[in-house]
Amino acid sequence: MAPTLDEQIAQSLRDSQRRGELQAAPSWGKPLALDDGFDETPLELRMAFKMLKDAGYVPHEVVLMREIAALRSQLALLGGEPTPAVAALHRRLVDLNANLALRLERLRVAGSL
Repeated sequence: MAPTLDEQIAQSLRDSQRRGELQAAPSWGKPLALDDGFDETPLELRMAFKMLKDAGYVPHEVVLMREIAALRSQLALLGGEPTPAVAALHRRLVDLNANLALRLERLRVAGSL
């Protein structure tokens, strides 16, 4: 009787462990990082986003989210001082939030990339 797929996978993992391949992985011995947003990603987009991530591509929405977070940090460091520089940062933050909201809504309505 031929081994099942699960048995083949288990054997492959045992072989890899015996050869030391698993221990060479950068994540060996570390907890799994489950905060990558996979569960929050709509089912129909998961494969496409996974392929993009594996290829090193960052979606524009993620770039916007990172820029928004950086601006918020910068504004927090500057405090509540009403200076022209702070006002410019606030305007930029409002623009980025609006741009992100529009992109996410377009994605939600279209249901795909």
